[in-house]
Formats: sequence, structure tokens, C-alpha cells
Amino acid sequence: QVQLVESGGGSVQTGGSLRLFCVASGRTFRTYVMGWFRQTPGKEREFVAAINWNGTSTKYVDSVKGRFTISRDNAKNTVTLQMNSLKPEDTAVYYCAKSPRVVVFSTRGAYDSWGQGTQVTVSS
Repeated sequence: QVQLVESGGGSVQTGGSLRLFCVASGRTFRTYVMGWFRQTPGKEREFVAAINWNGTSTKYVDSVKGRFTISRDNAKNTVTLQMNSLKPEDTAVYYCAKSPRVVVFSTRGAYDSWGQGTQVTVSS
């Protein structure tokens, strides 16, 4: 079972930046699609971004395109979400997720392992 541990959340003002990290256990990290989702109270968990095994394919929700960048370092079993130009509507708990599929998907059901989440708060 893969374990995912997120870090890097915090509080920033509108227009600020944060970088989220997700470290995965296991020797097969490099074969997984990795994604980031976010959730606010009372709402469904929302897809944010995902990346394929070698970083050649990425996918973003429209609301973060041009502001967020997902990347990965397979040598360190790490996936990173760089978040710039943050807005109050980006406030959420952010979750790292792993998918056993080869193609990048944005649907929650394509992911089978999840981290515990890290809080991101953006104040106006």
C-alpha cells in the first residue's frame, strides 16, 4: 500500500504563492499518475492537477491554469504543486493522490490512494 504525505500548506494573502509537496512511499512511484485535489467544507473533492509518470503530460482544472504548476521528481518520490497568484477561492484542504493508470485522468474514481491533506488558506 502506497502512503502519501503532504506538506507545505499555510496561510497567505491574495496574490501570494505556496508550494505543496507530496512524498510517496514505495519503489514503484515512477509508474504512477499523481494528482492533486482540493476540498472545502460541504463541497465535493475537486480535481486540481495531475501529471503522468515522466512529466510529459499534465492536466489542470480551468480555474488554476496559468497559476499552478505540477511537477515530479521520481528520484525523490515527490510530486510538487507550485501555486502562484493565489486567490481566496483557492482556500481548501489539498490532497495528494495516486492513480495506477497510465493516462492522466481528472476523475476522483481513477485514484486509489490519498494523503491526509494539507490546509491552504488565502486571505483577501
